[in-house]
Amino acid sequence: MRVSALRAPVQRLTSVLPALAVCGLLAVVTGCAGSSSPRPSSSRPSGSAPAGGTAAPGNGGDPRTSAAARAAAFRKWGVPVLAPPPAPPAVKPVVTGGARLPVVSRIPTTRKIVFVTFDDGAEKDPKFVAMMRDLRIPFTMFLTDAIIRSDYGYFKPLQALGNSIEDHTLTHPDLRARNLAQQRTEICGQQARLAHEYGVRPGLFRPPYGAYDTATRTAVKSCGGLRAIILWRESMQIKNVAFQDPGKRFQPGDIVLAHFRGPSELKGETMTVMVRNMLREIARQGYTVARLEDYV
Repeated sequence: MRVSALRAPVQRLTSVLPALAVCGLLAVVTGCAGSSSPRPSSSRPSGSAPAGGTAAPGNGGDPRTSAAARAAAFRKWGVPVLAPPPAPPAVKPVVTGGARLPVVSRIPTTRKIVFVTFDDGAEKDPKFVAMMRDLRIPFTMFLTDAIIRSDYGYFKPLQALGNSIEDHTLTHPDLRARNLAQQRTEICGQQARLAHEYGVRPGLFRPPYGAYDTATRTAVKSCGGLRAIILWRESMQIKNVAFQDPGKRFQPGDIVLAHFRGPSELKGETMTVMVRNMLREIARQGYTVARLEDYV
């Protein structure tokens, strides 16, 4: 009994050893399946999970390679390396879903982070797509249908990087000059249009020119799913950031407004140059960029 009881485990071990040997050999060459298998890449912008993994393309899982590739990408575009954003808070600091719709221009936080937003969608520069693919800076797009309808497809690669597409009305009017029904058409209509084109229903709304009234709040609430009105603290010009703060300093949680603009609006400069200048100022003040939708 003893001999036969020991023989079975020995036989099983003998049959397993060749397979283990093969796996060990393969591990040297390619790596066996298991905990060392590569994880699917995230479509969200770079930063700590879940906001987007590593910033460097083709990092191979090696932090040193990742850091080197990330530094090379920033150097390519003439931008100081920004720190990856911190992990998103477990509870979003902007409370939504209540009776009164929040209007937000700064996120409650003590971290040295700002939030970059781009409005309208007039300029459709392929170099900007390449820049964001390299740098993986998270940002939010507030798009107007009348401005983007000539090329809905331009914004899809930017969305695929994890950047959200949000509501900025159908035709970009001053909403204060429209009645409630007209405002609903502008806001809810654009929400439906963007959901149709991009497969995701917008959750944030930015009024054109930052202009809104009581009817705007009512209209936004009536659309369903829009949880906040988003304004801004700083706006990006061609070379410089225009600050509301008299000290010309960012404050933690500031929302920054920029636009999809090209040489005709930027006195001959390109959108990538404008964005480079904005990111340089953010880096100069020791800030980094986080994803707005993780906080609202």
